[in-house]
Amino acid sequence: MVDIAQLQAYGYFTLTILLVIALYGYIYHLYSTKKDADGVDYESYSDMALKDDLGDTPVLPRSDDKEK
Repeated sequence: MVDIAQLQAYGYFTLTILLVIALYGYIYHLYSTKKDADGVDYESYSDMALKDDLGDTPVLPRSDDKEK
């Protein structure tokens, strides 16, 4: 016969395993799809706060020509 303490232990173990699988699935999802629906890669913006000197290269290259 299974008492309540043993049932709680099985439930806790099962819930822990499910949450670990969900966490690893979410991490895989984040790193496998770096671009969003519009095709923008936001991973390039992650280092913007550290590279904010005037001589640093911009995150997105811009041209001086104005589009008409």
